[in-house]
Amino acid sequence: MTTPPYLKKGDSIAIVAPARKIEREIINSAKKLIEAEGYNVIIGDNLFGDCNQYSGTIEERVHDMQIMLDNEDVSAIFCARGGYGTIQLLQDLNWNKFIKKPKWIVGYSDISVLHCFINKKIGVQTLHASMPVNFQEAFPETIDSLFSALSGESISYNVPRKKFNINGEVNGELVGGNLSILYSLNGTPAFPDLKDKILFIEDLDEYLYHIDRMMMNLDYSGVFSDINGLIVGGMDDMNDNTIPFGMEAEQIIYNIVEKYCLPVCFGFSAGHIEPNLALTFGRKIKLSITDNGTCINYE
Repeated sequence: MTTPPYLKKGDSIAIVAPARKIEREIINSAKKLIEAEGYNVIIGDNLFGDCNQYSGTIEERVHDMQIMLDNEDVSAIFCARGGYGTIQLLQDLNWNKFIKKPKWIVGYSDISVLHCFINKKIGVQTLHASMPVNFQEAFPETIDSLFSALSGESISYNVPRKKFNINGEVNGELVGGNLSILYSLNGTPAFPDLKDKILFIEDLDEYLYHIDRMMMNLDYSGVFSDINGLIVGGMDDMNDNTIPFGMEAEQIIYNIVEKYCLPVCFGFSAGHIEPNLALTFGRKIKLSITDNGTCINYE
C-alpha cells in the first residue's frame, strides 16, 4: 500500500470539517498547536459553516474536501471532528489528483469512512489519530504520536496485559476504525478487504446490545475467519437497558471471536479515549500478545 510523503517542518496542513460543525475557538487553539509544531495551517472555506448539525451543506463540505485533496501545497488533511456526515461526501469526491499525489488523511470516529474507502479503493495509507476538536484536552502522548507518525518516526507500542487478551503473534496490514462505521459500511464498496489483515475496532456511547448486534453482523459476514488478528481500542461509556444485557463490551467481543483462535489485544489506547495513540492504517505491523502484555511494531 502506498505511503504518502512524510511531513517536514514548514509543510502545510489543511483543516476541513466533513461532518459535524465546530466552534471557531477550538480551531484557533488547534491552529496554534499545529503551528507550534512547525507547520503551516490552511483553513477550509466552509470550516465554520452551519447547516443543522453539519459544518455546511453536502455541497459545501464536498467543496472543502475536494479543494484540499487537489491542492498540491497541502501535505496532510486534518478532519476537524467526527460526529456524522462523512459518508454523505463519498460519492461526490474526485480522487484523481489524490491518487497521483497522495497525502495524509487524519482523523478517527466518523472519519473511519475515509480510512476504509481510501485503504480499500485507492490503496493509500491513512492515519487514525486525534483531531483538532480534541487537541485542547489531549494527553501529551496523543499529540506526540500524531506528529511522530506524520513525520515518519519509528513507532512501537507496548500495552500492559488486559483481561480477555488472547495470546499469539501475527503480521499483517492494519485496517479498521470505529465499529459502528464498519458495521454501516458492510456490504458497500467502501468496506475494507480484511483477508489476512489485522483489524482495529473501537466505539463509544453505544448500547451493549448494539455492540453484540454489530459484532454478530461481522461474524456472520466472515470477517473473523478472514483476519489474522484483532486489536480492540476504547470501548467506553456504554449504555444498558433496565434489564441488563449481562456482559461488558469487551466480553461481548471476546465471546464472539474466541472460537477463531485469533490473537486479540483488548484495551489498546486509541479511539474515544486518552491517550488516543496514532495508528497508521494500511501499514504492515507485527502484533505480539503474551502473558506480559502486547507489543505492536511497524514493519
